Amino acid sequence: MLALPRRIEIVEVTPRDGLQSFPRPVETATKIRITNLLSRAGFRTIEVTSFAHPRAVPHLADAEAVMAGIERAPDVVYRALVPNAKGAERAIAAGADEILGLAIVSRTYLRRNQNMDRDQALDQAVRAFELAAAAGRRFVMALGMAFWCPYEGTIPKSDVMACVEHLHRRGIRRFYLAGSVGLEDPPHVGALFRDLRLAYPEARFGYHVHDRGGFAPANILVAMDAGVTWLEGAICGIGGGIAMPDTVGEAGNYPTEDLVNLCEVSGVSTGLDLGRVMAAAAAIGGLLDIAPKSRALNGGTRAAALKPMASGL
Repeated sequence: MLALPRRIEIVEVTPRDGLQSFPRPVETATKIRITNLLSRAGFRTIEVTSFAHPRAVPHLADAEAVMAGIERAPDVVYRALVPNAKGAERAIAAGADEILGLAIVSRTYLRRNQNMDRDQALDQAVRAFELAAAAGRRFVMALGMAFWCPYEGTIPKSDVMACVEHLHRRGIRRFYLAGSVGLEDPPHVGALFRDLRLAYPEARFGYHVHDRGGFAPANILVAMDAGVTWLEGAICGIGGGIAMPDTVGEAGNYPTEDLVNLCEVSGVSTGLDLGRVMAAAAAIGGLLDIAPKSRALNGGTRAAALKPMASGL
């Protein structure tokens, strides 16, 4: 029987991870409107942009302008991804509340995505962490391609543990593992998070969810059972990884509205109102002129399926 938490945090990543690989560039003003809609919907952590080099992620070349233009709510953490120390310097200067470091566990994908080896990536992450700490900013470490890779297959648990050990020794205490392709399986997800929690009981771990294989709901439940303290999705299931081989197809983020719906029916509080989240998703779908991929916005909620009883019966 699953031992689910009473409450879990939901992190919304659409403005960054959703839009970095969007089929077309999105205007700065639209990115700002999307972030503001998410703030008003009640999300407490929003991943706004990436301070990668514009050549690497051209869709997010306006990172400083987006950060300058958003309406900041006092109780919302506005996060920015940084692939290296230079990106951390830019993010801090732009006023990011939380810095997200990045290292890819798969050596092959790391070389293709960040053009460096794992030791270099971990060194850059530590330097970003030190810069964030000196500036009084929160820091979280993303370990991408942590379960399964289209170039290497299943990622050995020992590789993930080695990365966490290296970063933990340098003082980092908050990590998330990304199912960057969405083909990881529930036994693997549960076992890895459980081992990490046992090895590093003072650290906090999150799960960044993709859903290429359709396993996401099962993976989410076993991750919560194994002790993750937050989950990450993208409104409407927008976006996903870059530098993927043609064999992968669309490795979309798991829709946040489905994530909230799953937690709600499972008795896990998110502090979010599903109706407000779905309204924000519908509005953002309209701004981007896309059809939302989520089940929640296509009739897949209990409220939508519940047929009212005829009066007098």
